Amino acid sequence: MPDPHVEIEGKRLKLSNLDKVFYPETGFTKGQVIDYYTRISAALLPHLRKRPLTLKRYPNGVDEKFFYEKRCPSHRPEWVATAPVESDRAGGVVDYCVCNDLPTLVWVANMASIELHPSLSHAPKIEQPTCIAFDLDPGPPAGIIECARVGLWLRDVLDRLGLQSFPKTSGSKGMQVYVPLNTPVTYEGTKGFSHALARLLEKQHPKEVVSVMTKELRTGKVFIDWSQNDEHKTTVSVYSLRARERPTASTPIQWEEVEKALKKEDADLLRFEAATVIDRVETDGDLFAPVQTLKQKLPKL
Repeated sequence: MPDPHVEIEGKRLKLSNLDKVFYPETGFTKGQVIDYYTRISAALLPHLRKRPLTLKRYPNGVDEKFFYEKRCPSHRPEWVATAPVESDRAGGVVDYCVCNDLPTLVWVANMASIELHPSLSHAPKIEQPTCIAFDLDPGPPAGIIECARVGLWLRDVLDRLGLQSFPKTSGSKGMQVYVPLNTPVTYEGTKGFSHALARLLEKQHPKEVVSVMTKELRTGKVFIDWSQNDEHKTTVSVYSLRARERPTASTPIQWEEVEKALKKEDADLLRFEAATVIDRVETDGDLFAPVQTLKQKLPKL
C-alpha cells in the first residue's frame, strides 16, 4: 500500500481519499482538486497570504452537504498560521486559518475545502480593507452576459473617478469587480462608496440594475452587492474552485474579454474550468496581481 504521506516544502502531510469523486458530472476527484490548487498556487497564494480565510467544505463532494468553517480546526498542524478576529455572531474572538504557503493550501484542500473565501483585509489590520469588491449577482433569467454589461458600466464610472478596476468571473453565475486601494481606508468608507456607486448605476439603468437585496426586485436584473465590503464578510477568492456541476473557478479576466463576450452574447467565453485556468496563468501570468500592489486613494463623493 502506498504511503499516504507527502512532504511539501519540508512539511509532512497525510492525504486521504484521493480517488473520491467530488464533481459527479465530470468525475473530477479530490486528488484532482488538490492537484489544481498545487498547480495554481504561485498565482493564488499572494491573494490569500495574511488574510483570515473562511473554508467552505464539501466532505462528500459538490452535490452533498457542505459547511462553512471560520474557526481554524484544533487538529491543524502546528505550522498552520492563524489570525484572531472579533466575531460579530459567535461573540469573542475566532481564530481563522491563514493560508500563507503551499503546505497549508494542500492541507486545506485535503479537508475538502473546495471553496476558499478570504477576508478583504490583512491580519492584524482587520478593520482596514485593501480593496473594494463589487459582486454582480444576476437574478434569473439574467446571467453572466447581463453582468458583463453592468460590469462595463461600473468600470466606466470608476474610470471617470480615476480608479483602475479588475474583473473576475465568480466561477458560478456572476462576476466581480475589484478596485485595489492598498492605502489607509475603513470599511465604513469603502461600503459607503460602493453603495453610492450601486445606487448611481441603479438610477442610470433602472431596468438592468438593482442595489437592494430584495429577491422579488431582482428578477431579470443584476444586483450590485456592495454589502460585501464589510470586515465580517468574505468574497470567493480569485482562482478558487466553485462547487458547481463542473470544476469551474473564479477567474481573472481582461476588460477586452468582457467586451467580446457581451458583443457576441456568449456566456461560454466567461466560463473557465480548472485546466483552462492553469493554462491561462501559464500564458498570461496573474491578471489579478495589481489588486495586491496597486495603490489608489478612495475618492470623496
